[in-house]
Amino acid sequence: MDDNARPHRAAIVDDFLESEGVARMEWPAYSPDLNPIENLWMSLVYRRSAPPATLRDLENAQQEEWRLLDSAVVDHLVTSMIALCTLCMKVPR
Repeated sequence: MDDNARPHRAAIVDDFLESEGVARMEWPAYSPDLNPIENLWMSLVYRRSAPPATLRDLENAQQEEWRLLDSAVVDHLVTSMIALCTLCMKVPR
């Protein structure tokens, strides 16, 4: 899965994925809402009541939130991908 960005479509990337037998999904450009990592990141960011003041604070906060992350959140993001992709395929282009 990629968003068709130029770096993701470089010949070296295509050659590597093909050599490893990795099939690409057709994916709409600029679709972070369909990317489970983006949704996971947002679930970690929005759990804090106040934003971190420094880069070090951000790093510490993210490590703490990652440790506290309920595996059910990750499970939900993974299982919801089928429904999200199905809905996406039904939308006319």
